[in-house]
Amino acid sequence: MTDRPAFTYVTYIESAPESVWRALTDADLTAEYWGHSNVSDWEPGSAWEHRRTDGSHAADVVGTVVESVPPRRLVTTWAEPGVQTAAGPSRVTFGIEPYGEIVRLTVTHESLADEAERDAAARGWAAVLSNLKTFLETGRPLPEKPWLVP
Repeated sequence: MTDRPAFTYVTYIESAPESVWRALTDADLTAEYWGHSNVSDWEPGSAWEHRRTDGSHAADVVGTVVESVPPRRLVTTWAEPGVQTAAGPSRVTFGIEPYGEIVRLTVTHESLADEAERDAAARGWAAVLSNLKTFLETGRPLPEKPWLVP
């Protein structure tokens, strides 16, 4: 057990678990609503990268796939490329639970460095997951990038 901060976000999406899984793991789909492509083979132990879609393909986040149970659960580590901390990377768990014609998506980002990183994660996940929900329910992302809203 760690005393490092964590953040949990729960949203409900009119979608199927398989569609939510695909939206989280397909590089082309993540580019549509996240502004980055999540790139991996999504096998436990494999590397993954959160690559920019601006043409540079630079990775802003890197990690390892800890657990992959399509279409229900994905666990990854998260770290800034080239930066190692004594406490190690943070960890993100995506839980995908079906309820009739909707899905409950629970995202938990744990082992964050401090409260400032927790606050940044809270703002970032709220924006990205709102855009994901809109994308899956309407076929298009929000008309404005929510992470740019002041």
